[in-house]
Amino acid sequence: MIALKDSPAALVLAGTRPGGDPFARSLGVEHKGLINLAGTTLLERVVSALRDAGIERIAVSCDVGPVADLARALDTEVLYAGSGPSESVGSAFDTLGAPLLLTTCDHALLRPEWVRELIEKTPAAADLSVLMAERSVVERALPSARRTYIRFSDGEWSGCNLFYLRTADASKAIDVWAKVEADRKRPWLIAARLGVPTLFQMLLRRLSLSEGLARLGSRIGIRASLVAASDGLAAVDIDKLEDLVAVQEILRQRKSATTGESI
Repeated sequence: MIALKDSPAALVLAGTRPGGDPFARSLGVEHKGLINLAGTTLLERVVSALRDAGIERIAVSCDVGPVADLARALDTEVLYAGSGPSESVGSAFDTLGAPLLLTTCDHALLRPEWVRELIEKTPAAADLSVLMAERSVVERALPSARRTYIRFSDGEWSGCNLFYLRTADASKAIDVWAKVEADRKRPWLIAARLGVPTLFQMLLRRLSLSEGLARLGSRIGIRASLVAASDGLAAVDIDKLEDLVAVQEILRQRKSATTGESI
């Protein structure tokens, strides 16, 4: 196990959306974290990758029930989820403190290398960093991937569900996140909070992603940084059956390459 700088804790978001998760239910489980993939639940895969990355303190944000039971069985801390992601993260940040790595329970392919990449490449002056993958990197790793991309002057980027809240000031970003969630039906307020000039330059692709993050961070009083993912698979999570099938095939190919067996 490789020692990590700053000795971060990690939070795995595994809350339940209002009304439950139809995709998980279609597979016979109550939550995506309980989906079995090659004999291992998604939540267990994520926790295992975090431990292999050198993170010792791991917490799972979830509701009372089977996910919480599994989290305890995996010897992680259980922090009960709030009414939304931002509230869950804010409450966990109060408990766990900085530095804190944030990810989700459906990050089925999570690798220790990606965790270390985000942490080790985060600038020493940054309060917060985010791992994102440029489209060509994603499509090189998984040509069939259909992801959501945000366009900037330096390409199209997809999120990797990996965030690093390096200092206590990163709480300011959580506060803004909560306000954006509250204003999701009033987009003009979101634009005002983010800064209309910067928002327009982003929409017109006059800013690179790094520049956009830096400007948005400056607006809320933090130093935000981009870490570009070296492996496009970091942008793959499981939201639908198509994603699950793609991940199953990736795991099958990995096992076949190392053992000559199929899953």
